[in-house]
Amino acid sequence: MKESALQIAHRAYQPKMPIALRGEVCLKEGERTQSVADQEAIKQLFPDTYGLPVVEIQAATAQAAKPARNVGVILSGGQAPGGHNVISGLFDGLKRMNPDSRLYGFLGGPSGLIEGKYTELTADIIDQYRNTGGFDIIGSGRTKLEETWQFDKGIEVCNRLGITAIVIIGGDDSNTNACVLAEYYLQKQCGIQVIGCPKTIDGDLKNKMIETSFGFDTACKVYSELIGNIQRDANSAKKYWHFIRLMGRSASHIALECALQTQPNITIISEEVEAQKMTLGDIVDDIARVVAQRAAKGLNFGTVLVPEGLIEFIPAMRALIQELNDLLADGKEFDVNGLRDDAKRLYQSLPEAIAKQLTMDRDPHGNVQVSLIETEKLLIEMVGKRLAEMKANGEYTGKFATQHHFFGYEGRCAVPSNFDADYCYSLGQTAAQLIQAGKTGYMAIVRNLTRPAEEWTAGGVPVTMMMNMERRNGKMKPVIQKALVDLNGKPYRYLVAHRDEWALSTDTYIFPGPIQYYGPAEVCDQPTVTLKLEHE
Repeated sequence: MKESALQIAHRAYQPKMPIALRGEVCLKEGERTQSVADQEAIKQLFPDTYGLPVVEIQAATAQAAKPARNVGVILSGGQAPGGHNVISGLFDGLKRMNPDSRLYGFLGGPSGLIEGKYTELTADIIDQYRNTGGFDIIGSGRTKLEETWQFDKGIEVCNRLGITAIVIIGGDDSNTNACVLAEYYLQKQCGIQVIGCPKTIDGDLKNKMIETSFGFDTACKVYSELIGNIQRDANSAKKYWHFIRLMGRSASHIALECALQTQPNITIISEEVEAQKMTLGDIVDDIARVVAQRAAKGLNFGTVLVPEGLIEFIPAMRALIQELNDLLADGKEFDVNGLRDDAKRLYQSLPEAIAKQLTMDRDPHGNVQVSLIETEKLLIEMVGKRLAEMKANGEYTGKFATQHHFFGYEGRCAVPSNFDADYCYSLGQTAAQLIQAGKTGYMAIVRNLTRPAEEWTAGGVPVTMMMNMERRNGKMKPVIQKALVDLNGKPYRYLVAHRDEWALSTDTYIFPGPIQYYGPAEVCDQPTVTLKLEHE
């Protein structure tokens, strides 16, 4: 197989990790915990895994013989840079504790556990994937582990392989499923532990115990390089407004981080739109105002960052989408007269292509596929119409030529940054230690991430601590609470403080360039700007 020079060289990179994970360890337990909300409901659903203490891994001197363990690992959900290093860290941690330990990878995500599709991950296999992007070592999938029959099939497969612990690498839904699985296996007393690891490039799996999900750092650096390149081009050609949609349906963390790294002219934050009850027209007016102000200075170019999930955060659009979901349920034909008057007016004000998309493209549950809506094109068309009105009124004299972009899959399988390579390897090692200590229903955590990796701290947090009850498909279900952009947090406040300056300036663009893997630590190992500001 042909490999690039970076692939060959980077395979030898030895990830850095906390000092406490390098030798013998012991676990220090903290106080008992409770869920972030709906305590009684969560406690009733998880009687055996609720209220467990947060644990911290500390260095120890006493050596003890450790039994060999057979462990299974699952990659769940969308890809995120660093997944292979979680598996590498888990493998190395298990082998260091006992060379006879074995690691099995379930193929294609959680369905591999149910269907008994697996491969044993040996050193030869692991070594091919160290410090690489993607999830191709065993593949991933979006099957949810929610049904009793699935859990029982998992027991059969694990018993056949002698597996006594499963590590699930995934996002909030995947780790919620991991906790449900842990609870069931405890109640069945089948001797199978379940440990989770926090993954998602969207950055919305974070809280007071989880500082960031893995993959967010790399993805944002990839997108920021591309945005910086576009801004350099815009500053050179001086003739295009670039509208750039970025991944992040449920939260705007990616848009905010990329804005902090590149300082574009306009950044829309979905959470701000919702909090201020902005309409689509309000957003269009704000963009048109900046375009006109720049044009008055002879600057007929700029960049606009748009979060993928913006549409659902606009209250009126969210109401329209809900009406459409109800109106088109069970394959019904669309009739615009079936909408309420205000929803009908909004629908008829949308560009024809977007309106059609709202009524034609449905997901398997019959809902609008919001992530497929090309919001950047919607804004371009509506801003163009608004500027034409302003020009007719003598309020605008510039030119509005545009380019549109969507950055999504470009960042999901990139070669992990040194930060993510180190962080993920440490998460894998931490998961191994939690397994050895007999823990279940925990998520591996690594904290103190703005310090050098040697000073990071590792441990575990009970998944139930992060849960609340939410309505899903018409039923109240326990789920890990998503983290939205904190409108009182330092990263957002920094954006607001500099928004007007960035809007009109010609020299505030930042050009991050590509991810660097070799060189000074301040270039190669830096965490996200979000983390830096949150830790100030």
